[in-house]
Amino acid sequence: MSEGFHVHGAHDHALEHAAEAGHADRFAGRIAVMTAILSTAGAVFGYQGGATQNEALLLKNEAAIHKTEAANQWAYYQAKGQKQAIAELTAQLPGVDQAAARREAQRYAAEKEVIRQKADAQEQAARQADEASEAAVHHHHRWAQAVVAIQVSIALAAITLLSRRRWLQAVSYGVATVGGILAALAALHL
Repeated sequence: MSEGFHVHGAHDHALEHAAEAGHADRFAGRIAVMTAILSTAGAVFGYQGGATQNEALLLKNEAAIHKTEAANQWAYYQAKGQKQAIAELTAQLPGVDQAAARREAQRYAAEKEVIRQKADAQEQAARQADEASEAAVHHHHRWAQAVVAIQVSIALAAITLLSRRRWLQAVSYGVATVGGILAALAALHL
């Protein structure tokens, strides 16, 4: 039966010493709490960023659908225009019912107007969806900037813990504040 051996590292010794002494490292505790709070905020900001990105993609898809429908309506409009032109030419031919051909040309002209209105409405809906998508992309970028600031702040907190530099702790708080401001701007759609 072989017995394993355990090599103590410097961190193990520090932990054992703190446990035996019965006191915790307050500085490390504050950094740990700050890191946990920042990680939570970063997760929320990341979720919001993903949600706004999905919204932008859905709106862009909606715009594409409206553009396709508008193109279909314009093709239909052209077809009715060609039928109208044929009916108008037919009305000028001798030996045909010219009155019926003129009525048919007028009917095509009226149908074209309805189709034109539908095509214009689809183009307007596409423009609105494109604008809404661009706004959502802007919000996504704000959320992404907030996440980056939080991640940098967490990295600075880790360096603070290793170096025990109070000024670095202040820098970490400052970067976290910038991340919070960016998140607030994103939430307010600014």
